[in-house]
Amino acid sequence: MSMALFRRRRSPQSDSAVAVDEFWRRWPEFRAALAARVDSGEPLPEDVDRGLTEAVRRIHPDLKWEAGTAPQGSGPDPGGAGDLGIDEDSDPGQLLERLAALDDPLASLEGGADRALILSAGSDDQARVLTERWARAAPEEPGWRFYPAFPRDHGRLDKPVEWDGHELDLSHCTVAMRVDQQRSRVEVGVYHPDFMFLADETRTGVSDHVVMLALGEDDYVRWISKVEPLVEKPLDPLPPASMPAVVQQLASAMGSGGWVTLQGRVPLRGIIEIAVRHPLHRRDFPALTLYVHVALPYASSDSDRLPAEPSTTALEEFAAGLRTLLGDNGALLAQQTAGGQRQFYFYLDPDSGVLGDFEAAVREWGEGQPTVQSRLDPEWQTVEQLMRPIRRQLGG
Repeated sequence: MSMALFRRRRSPQSDSAVAVDEFWRRWPEFRAALAARVDSGEPLPEDVDRGLTEAVRRIHPDLKWEAGTAPQGSGPDPGGAGDLGIDEDSDPGQLLERLAALDDPLASLEGGADRALILSAGSDDQARVLTERWARAAPEEPGWRFYPAFPRDHGRLDKPVEWDGHELDLSHCTVAMRVDQQRSRVEVGVYHPDFMFLADETRTGVSDHVVMLALGEDDYVRWISKVEPLVEKPLDPLPPASMPAVVQQLASAMGSGGWVTLQGRVPLRGIIEIAVRHPLHRRDFPALTLYVHVALPYASSDSDRLPAEPSTTALEEFAAGLRTLLGDNGALLAQQTAGGQRQFYFYLDPDSGVLGDFEAAVREWGEGQPTVQSRLDPEWQTVEQLMRPIRRQLGG
């Protein structure tokens, strides 16, 4: 069997990988001073502040860091829509009305009081790749949590914040949300009764801060298209803590976590079928930067040269096995079927070491000669090209 064999590639982020290793080598230099700052509010010594900032910026010059108490209930999807007894098929407009009628739609969850060190990439997806590698390389450190993006922190939504010399009690904030179905994005208006006395820049900064605390950085980037400060209270105000449930419900209405399949006829090739995850965000899999293309011929097909049994089941089971093998180190983002062949668009973590086992597993396909090609694609250009006609078809 003729197969392309692949050696471990040197990542273009190799300099940053060295910087990540250097950061964790130096971590004991920062730990005690950071703990004192979190526990008692002591100012960080200038040399520690300077050294920590330099170590972070060596990973990526646009990264920011923050140390504090780890947010309670900051695990995966705390306080989702299921906590409200909301059916997944609920109409988004009805959901907003029902949430507006609740006094406290999301109660605070119990959690630990660990310290937290957070790196933030903002809206830069490439920098977000590096914060993910930083977090994955973190040591086991009792009493500390390391976040590759700002997590949601509903506990801070009930506390005062000082901004540009003004102290505002965030518990008085309410929000209004509007979904843009075509773009699969959400616009948010943030109201505070003191906004009428503040400059536009201060209002905007506080509004962004509130949405960030409510959703966390990754969901902010995934779903929010616009944040606008409001000087008049919304007609149907929501507490900021309800935003994750709203976003989750709107995401479900948009098909989040599912697949979209489209078909078209191509001359001489018959039917072409494309299936993709939708909606697909770069933030869903920050560490997956190695594109791996797998092509599997199949033995049984119909008149349109699409797979028929037993090949249909064999393809589905084989792909499921590959996904199980990858676990958190890879994901299948799309597939294309035409002309007696199914092509899979996998993305892997190049630093996980799983590529060799993945290639070996592909060789086990029994209905013809499989092929594998791989290359680094941190910007997901390949799958984005495939997604363009899908988005046009869906009106996005």
